[in-house]
Amino acid sequence: MIKRDKYLKSLVQRIAKDEIVVAAYTTAFDLVALRPSPYNYISSGAMGLTSSHALGFALAWPDRRIILLDGDGSLLMNLGCLVTTANAAPKNLIHFVLENGTYEANGGHPIPGQDSANFAGMADSAGYRNCYELSEMSEFENVIGTILQEEGPTFVTIKCEPGKKYPQDYPYMHSAKIRKEFAEAVKYF
Repeated sequence: MIKRDKYLKSLVQRIAKDEIVVAAYTTAFDLVALRPSPYNYISSGAMGLTSSHALGFALAWPDRRIILLDGDGSLLMNLGCLVTTANAAPKNLIHFVLENGTYEANGGHPIPGQDSANFAGMADSAGYRNCYELSEMSEFENVIGTILQEEGPTFVTIKCEPGKKYPQDYPYMHSAKIRKEFAEAVKYF
């Protein structure tokens, strides 16, 4: 199984400097540590709505690739987003779900259906153009180039386990500063 930080380190190396990455909760802390950028949109305080934020950006900026780093617990709180996203069919959206079977941001409590939920199957049924379920780093390395080049919407669930914990700077994540940096970065899109 993939360690979350190893997967994220590999992914962020492939993301262009000016690409928007939308991240939820625990993954947001990892993202800020691995890829500090004003183009990181941190969806904090809105569990379940990260996918909606990313869809809005994808529709607003159709010529820019939008990368969504979601969690399985967050996705469960808004499964309707799969149908909404598939119906809107943004060609520029890649929806990654880090599936570890827990609400990690809330103490690691298990999510319902952790052994039976098939997120890639749900996305496929909803109408996503491309769907992947990965559980090994070698699988990820073999398909990530294709994933980043194909027309979306694309859904990728990564079955993972916790990796290195990065500093959890809640004051920064909830600050006006981080919002202002993002607003300035995208002002002329």
